[in-house]
Amino acid sequence: MELIDTHAHLDEDAFGPDLPAVIARAEAAGLVGIITIGTTVASCRRAIELAETHPTVFAAIGIHPNYAAQAAPGDWEIIERLAEHPRVVGIGETGLDRYWDHTPIDVQQDYFRRHIALARHRDVPFIVHCRDAEADVAALLEETAAGGAHKGVMHSFCGTPETAARTLALGMHLSFSGMLTYKKNQAIRDAARAAPADRILVETDCPYLAPATVRGKRNEPAWVRETAEVLGQARGLSHDEAGTLTTDNARRLFALPV
Repeated sequence: MELIDTHAHLDEDAFGPDLPAVIARAEAAGLVGIITIGTTVASCRRAIELAETHPTVFAAIGIHPNYAAQAAPGDWEIIERLAEHPRVVGIGETGLDRYWDHTPIDVQQDYFRRHIALARHRDVPFIVHCRDAEADVAALLEETAAGGAHKGVMHSFCGTPETAARTLALGMHLSFSGMLTYKKNQAIRDAARAAPADRILVETDCPYLAPATVRGKRNEPAWVRETAEVLGQARGLSHDEAGTLTTDNARRLFALPV
């Protein structure tokens, strides 16, 4: 089964001691691609370095909504320059977060719009973080779509059926993480089953959100396999069919040469 982890944080300190082994285990598990996500300027630079070093790793760059208030003057201009790097395949993660109060919501909204505009300029997808802000995210996506379709991803989707419908109607993809595998999360499996087949992806969000059989441990890209298998079960697909479906979707959306 070929797989692509569309959302990882390989620059996190949790991977410092053994990142080459983590990537080797992912490749041994069938992963042909890992998109590592930048959250600050320093994180984005590290993501690009990892993508330059490892052929299966690609980068997405942006300023996470929880870090937007900490951005220094000139940081956004650096992101715009870094976005031209050939190993950058996405913009973000961006979005809105009302769970934490690290960044005022108007600042988050400003940066969200900037990321969408940059992604549109580069013709690459943008990656959306949404926590306790579903109505706000959907409204901003509707506003910025301007009657057209977005090229983007609702990352680690765990929202309501209404949010799924509103964002899918705008052209967005839904990406499912290890939360899909937790017994209590039937609603997420229902969303995975109902979404259009060409609009679903899998991810780890590692080192966070490890799937059910290893819950509580440091997550890593190889374990996206369990999420893909559960997604397949939800949709009545074999493991190989689920892998092929989500991998083809990721290749197409991010224009990955793997």
